Amino acid sequence: MTITEKDFGQGYRLITLTNKQGLQLAVTDLGARIVRLTANQRELILGFDSAQEYLTKDPYIGASIGRTAGRIENGRFSFEEQSYQLQTDPKTGHSLHGGSPGFETKKWSYQLSENEEESSVKFLTTIPDGEHGFPGNLSVEVCYTLTQENIWRIKTRAISDKETLFNPTNHVYFNLTGDVTQPIDQHTLWLDSNHFAPLRTDSIPIGKKATVAGTPFDFQTPQKLATVFSSDFEQKKYFDGIDHPFFLNHPGLENISAWLLSPDEKIKISVSTDCPSIVVFTANFGEDTPEMYGKKLANHGGITFETQVAPGAEQYPTFGDIRLAPHTTFETVTEFKIDFREDV
Repeated sequence: MTITEKDFGQGYRLITLTNKQGLQLAVTDLGARIVRLTANQRELILGFDSAQEYLTKDPYIGASIGRTAGRIENGRFSFEEQSYQLQTDPKTGHSLHGGSPGFETKKWSYQLSENEEESSVKFLTTIPDGEHGFPGNLSVEVCYTLTQENIWRIKTRAISDKETLFNPTNHVYFNLTGDVTQPIDQHTLWLDSNHFAPLRTDSIPIGKKATVAGTPFDFQTPQKLATVFSSDFEQKKYFDGIDHPFFLNHPGLENISAWLLSPDEKIKISVSTDCPSIVVFTANFGEDTPEMYGKKLANHGGITFETQVAPGAEQYPTFGDIRLAPHTTFETVTEFKIDFREDV
């Protein structure tokens, strides 16, 4: 295992972990984000070449997201007798990803560690009580690890001095072709989920768990994403693709909850998580896409696996619980296993 560091611009650093299989994981202290995931020179994720591009084009790509990933309706929630009003997005009137600027634009401190089997970068930050309306001084750690077995592990820990909401995720986008001009429609997806959360047109869950059976959202039998994009399913039409929480049948690191296969079948990403749901988003950007690596990103040019509690849990207990009790340690782990052929 090797670790290298270099300047990433704007005062930020780029840290690259490399294992003996030729897999590289590059991360930065800007937003505790993943910048590159490279298998034998093929880039597997979306990203930019500098900190400045993230700050000006899209600060969420690859970033740690929090305090609460997704939307909170009207930015309001309550604990028993106490109600809270969060910062809201001026375009929608809802809280988005915990408010802006959030985790994605913070400069995180970091610590490096390595041994023969794995290398890690642990990012740390502290969020003050009242920021964007959330109670509690919150200490957060996001640790990225690359192993010799081609596993990228994300471990997130946090503790607050007051009861608060906490529902973080990572906003990585996969495109296993290595070409951002190619949409992900020929990728094959399998997802261990019987139910998803239907959304209103403003992306707020209606509070129900709907069966995937008989819909294009049923990935329990692997299917190409083109099947979804070409369908007239109402939930797909609202967003020109997928932007939905899927409730996992068997969460746990001992199980695979999802996998994605490249069109040439040379690369497979398998997802394991202790989170109860995954928000799948198929980069439904239309024509308004940024330039990456000197090329214009295609519509549907990536897909996320945002492991978390389903957005809406602050309203709907059947979705899960995102309350964090004071002085209680939060911890969650997600692993991405990367299988690739030597001729990639």
